[in-house]
Amino acid sequence: MSRTRFVAGNWKMNTNKATAIDLAKAVAKGVPAGVQVGIAPPFVYLDAVGHAIAGAPLLLGAQDAYFEKNGAFTGEISLEMLKDLGVKFVLAGHSERRHILHESSELVAKKALAIYAAGLTLVHCVGEKLEHRDASQTMDVCRRQLDELSPQAMHDPDRLVIAYEPVWAIGTGRNASDDQAQEVHCDIREHLSRAWNKDFADRVRIQYGGSMKPENAKGLLSQPDVDGGLIGGAALKADSFLAIVHAGKH
Repeated sequence: MSRTRFVAGNWKMNTNKATAIDLAKAVAKGVPAGVQVGIAPPFVYLDAVGHAIAGAPLLLGAQDAYFEKNGAFTGEISLEMLKDLGVKFVLAGHSERRHILHESSELVAKKALAIYAAGLTLVHCVGEKLEHRDASQTMDVCRRQLDELSPQAMHDPDRLVIAYEPVWAIGTGRNASDDQAQEVHCDIREHLSRAWNKDFADRVRIQYGGSMKPENAKGLLSQPDVDGGLIGGAALKADSFLAIVHAGKH
């Protein structure tokens, strides 16, 4: 099945207002046809970036959200607030939130469901640490994280994106090979097929999020089950990010 590739830039805790606007404008100018592209700036710059890219074929995303609609949750950001700013996709379960900020699987599941229920595209992140990879536990970890999703509540495969992040390959200089990435992406799709059905699983896009760069993007994106990338460091420069985007064109 032909799936429109989705390449998203996760800016993490980087940029200031001026550099965020400049980066967003530069990316917006270079988005080609044939691939879906998004950027997820820090919360505080979403409004400014959203105005900067208004009318461009570039989706505005958020790096996280809270699962409650409103209330006494100091410091949290609701999905209604994000929608008010024009946000179209939201990450849940990013490895840094799981392993640095110690978000539990239960919390990730609540966030994932809330993002999907709000009518936004959910980018659900899964992936293993080095000790899991070395112990051949990659899919055990990924399956547990995929089970945070609700087949009973999520019916539109176009609004569910899985981002496979091998934690051991993020910012370490190590990378999954094309074959390693394909193997895990294929296993993820098979798990989705069992949890939902084959048609649903065939339509879900699975991004690779383990240090994709211009140098390795073409090989990774040539794999049949790699449907895009969730890009970190390489997304902070327009030329490197757009080189990955262009590698994803059908």
